[in-house]
Amino acid sequence: QVQLEESGGDSVQAGGSLRLSCAQSGYTDAPWSMAWFRRAPGTGREGVAFFDADGSTVYADSVKGRFTISKVGVKNKNILYLQMNSLKPEDTGMYYCAADPHGVVAPFSTDEYNYWGQGTQVTVSS
Repeated sequence: QVQLEESGGDSVQAGGSLRLSCAQSGYTDAPWSMAWFRRAPGTGREGVAFFDADGSTVYADSVKGRFTISKVGVKNKNILYLQMNSLKPEDTGMYYCAADPHGVVAPFSTDEYNYWGQGTQVTVSS
């Protein structure tokens, strides 16, 4: 059984930093494509950063130069990180981890992912 569990969300002031984590368990040897999405109040899920099985990455224009996605493998788990620097109030939202082992063509399309975490809240105040 595949599970994704996010952590690291918090309330910070603009200009601050946070690191989100997503622990993925189950079938960890599969070629997982993983991503971070976020949803601001009243909006749909927006792709933020993507980490492909081959290690390539893609970022939304709004976070380029400020956010960094990375992944490490630890015993029985993959951990996906999102280092967020120079946070802005518009970064506020619920952040979700998504994963799929079958190859992703459109990294920021929610339809590409079969597995989702429950989310972790990030609030950035001005």
